[in-house]
Amino acid sequence: MHDPMKILLAAPRGFCAGVAMAIDVVDILLDVLGDEPLYVYHEIVHNRHVVDRFRQRGVTFVERLADVPAGATVVFSAHGVSPAVRSEAAARGLTAIDATCPLVTKVHAEAIRYARNGFEILLVGHADHQEVIGTRGEAPQAIRVIESVEDARAVRVASPDRVVCLTQTTLSMDDAAAIIGVLQSRFPQMRQPPGEDICYATTNRQHAVRRLAPLAERVLVVGSATSSNSRRLVEIAETTGTPARLIDDAGALDVDWLDGAAAVLVTAGASAPEDLVHDVVRTLVRRFGAVVEQVIVDHESVDFNLPVSLRREMERRGRNPGTGRIRIDAPGALQRFADAEGLPVRTVPLTVDGSSPPAVTGGAR
Repeated sequence: MHDPMKILLAAPRGFCAGVAMAIDVVDILLDVLGDEPLYVYHEIVHNRHVVDRFRQRGVTFVERLADVPAGATVVFSAHGVSPAVRSEAAARGLTAIDATCPLVTKVHAEAIRYARNGFEILLVGHADHQEVIGTRGEAPQAIRVIESVEDARAVRVASPDRVVCLTQTTLSMDDAAAIIGVLQSRFPQMRQPPGEDICYATTNRQHAVRRLAPLAERVLVVGSATSSNSRRLVEIAETTGTPARLIDDAGALDVDWLDGAAAVLVTAGASAPEDLVHDVVRTLVRRFGAVVEQVIVDHESVDFNLPVSLRREMERRGRNPGTGRIRIDAPGALQRFADAEGLPVRTVPLTVDGSSPPAVTGGAR
């Protein structure tokens, strides 16, 4: 008789504060606008379910501002846009609501500041990612995108003492470190802004997978293929030697691939809704009689205000924006789900040596 499968549920996982804020912006606007049409420039976040759910509620997603009727309301996605896009929106009389993640906005501000001070900017990231496109648009003549170690070895700069390195916020910490290491060895005087550009949520989710994947025989990352940070979680799990797969939802589970696994780590990218994680947990419990152990690797307390542009639009329409703080609580949501389903769930902190100590909170019994 084999012991039941153990689901190691990583915490933190899923929505970060920036994603939660961007989604809340669209939710609020759907209520505020009533029957007026709402447009979003690019996917609000990189998750198929989030986008499809908004489409079902009447939101139109566009890849060109030319597809937004003059005078209509448009939301800029969490990934940010270039100044050229903002100017085009203003020229067409659009009501633009900016749902850019504040951490992406920070990178934009750094790019503007260093470009104005005559620095060459080496932007580490994926050239075709919307975040990088938006950041590069702030200073296109000063910014070069570095996608790989090979790019870092080949890039030439005019003044090695006037170089700064910035990064896309959703990169793998390992990949970014390797590229930045090469750049630093070539340009010892290269500057890096205070603090990390890779966002706290990306860092925390990657750290959790790096710590927990060796304790599992399989890793499931809930997220869409368009999500850079979700794909990085799969890569990190596999670097630890544990096979991993990216799945959109429970319908993509391959039970044959999981059969016989004593422990399965489940996590989610920063744009994946928590209810999709619950569906995966429910399926594994029903199929394998799995037991659930949520493992707390890091605690997150970051939250963001509603964008000023949204607050102003609400006030213009006579609506009270309230406190405007966007909070997320995946562990609490799991507890409510477990109580409703009658599932036993243990929540434990991860000790320094990686073992799981006695439960610190109970679940439904």
